[in-house]
Amino acid sequence: MAASRGVRFIITFLLLAVVTSVIGIVAIYSVLSAEPAVVSNSVLILRVPGDMSERQTNPLFATLLGGGTTVQSVVDSLRKAKVDSRIRGVILMPIGAQSLWGKVQEIRAAVLDYRESGKPIVAFLEYGGTQEYYLASAADKVFLMPGSPLDLIGVASYEMFVRGALDKVGAQPDMLNAGDFKTAANFYTETTMTPAHREMAESLNRDLYEQVVQGISVSRELAEGEVARLIDEGPFLPTDALASGLVDGLIYADEIKRQPPFDEIDWRVIADRDYRGVSLESLGLNQGARIAVIYAVGAINSGSSGIDLTGGEVLGSETLVAALRAARDNDSVRAIVLRIDSPGGSAVASDAIWREVLLAKDEKPVVASMSDLGASGGYYIAMAADSIVAQPATLTGSIGVVAGKIATGGVYEKVGVTVEPVSDGRFAEIYSSVTPFSDDERIKMQGHVDAIYEQFLTKAAEGREMTRDDVHELAQGRVWTGRQAQARGLVDELGGLDRAVAVAKDRAGIDADDEVELVVYPRERSFLDLLSEGFTVTQAAARLGWFPWPLATLEAATVPMRLFRSGEPLALMSGTLIP
Repeated sequence: MAASRGVRFIITFLLLAVVTSVIGIVAIYSVLSAEPAVVSNSVLILRVPGDMSERQTNPLFATLLGGGTTVQSVVDSLRKAKVDSRIRGVILMPIGAQSLWGKVQEIRAAVLDYRESGKPIVAFLEYGGTQEYYLASAADKVFLMPGSPLDLIGVASYEMFVRGALDKVGAQPDMLNAGDFKTAANFYTETTMTPAHREMAESLNRDLYEQVVQGISVSRELAEGEVARLIDEGPFLPTDALASGLVDGLIYADEIKRQPPFDEIDWRVIADRDYRGVSLESLGLNQGARIAVIYAVGAINSGSSGIDLTGGEVLGSETLVAALRAARDNDSVRAIVLRIDSPGGSAVASDAIWREVLLAKDEKPVVASMSDLGASGGYYIAMAADSIVAQPATLTGSIGVVAGKIATGGVYEKVGVTVEPVSDGRFAEIYSSVTPFSDDERIKMQGHVDAIYEQFLTKAAEGREMTRDDVHELAQGRVWTGRQAQARGLVDELGGLDRAVAVAKDRAGIDADDEVELVVYPRERSFLDLLSEGFTVTQAAARLGWFPWPLATLEAATVPMRLFRSGEPLALMSGTLIP
């Protein structure tokens, strides 16, 4: 009896501790998230870190831990600073490269838009690679630390192949695909690039390089040929970067306030972390007619959205379908912008989302807006929209399908393990991870892959008002930049989220000069929301990405497994296949 009372006491104590902690965290969050005071003559320090996500998926811990910089937050800060009379100027500090180029162009466009205010914006580089400099060049002036090189060296990409390693351990990749350019499986099946793979990679890199040259040329008022010549001379010592006209001064961060025009300002610094607390609404922004912005971010799978093992986002079809239905059924929402940053994933899940986009389009305008990626399954969910908008550097297309498995029987044999199947049914062992496909199994699987590819082609042709054969010429798994895709009819317009919103306003009959309220879907789920849905404390925390590796491993590790169900055909872009 005494032992029982002791157990109950401990349990009660722990529950009270948890409740008290949650209340404390919420209280701290409420204090920290209060709108900050911004004094007159403030200069906004806008840091742009590498590998930012589209939007903040965990606002609570972002506030508590000081993170939370996203593409959305950077663009919003520039929008606010443009009209905020208390902000006299901006110091832009790129401090890391993004994985791809679409997000960089999104922020670069926001910098150029801010400059229309007439307020100064300068870029300060502690280190400048090609991508950081490309962003910085949009500012009025570019400053570089005196001891830092400027690594303006062009555009390069690298492909990894593990076939040699698989051969060494006795694993046999057995992959099928539709399209010569559908190279997602090449990571496993090849030791080097195929001719089609190399052709595509060279085409993408060349177009991205040309975009970088053109952007720097316009911003720095240099001829494109001169920019190309300078890139070939990089990397630069700081003094050489200054002599070439690529930067405007070699200074330390504390010296910026002594540079014109900041030397005329009664210097009051506000960090972006604090300025994010200023609401758009307080400055007369984000109000008016409602347009839904639905974020479709991550590799596509069936089920709910979540966080994968590496901390990346997984786009669940159930979550996105629910968001589309909510926006469709909300009479106050005039139009929908589907914001996509996805390499694709499950063909089945992509088709479910496509269907819901089609249904939403019957009720109100739907515009697809592509960030870094809108490829394969990411393109699949976009092609039902009324219009597709992509950044010039967005990677899109990749209309194709891949399926397969890695047969590990040879690995087992090397370590003395025997696996003996017992089965009934002609194709009962088709998804076996031990043996490769038999001839009949391979014919069966290839038939499934080809059927899904034909479905992809047919729906793309309908959405783009093209013939099936015309789409096929552009498809076969080939990836295009947004600029290349627009020239070929796969994309309607070039631009970012703001351009997609403008298109949506026009289709909804909203005046171009009218401000609109952007209503974000899916709604950010709180810790308490997840608990109410039946998740354990550990599961809820893992889904929100609260736990760092390895504490969230057990929960997060199940997410990729749902994405790559054995034998499921995938609409997935090259370089994104997860074992």
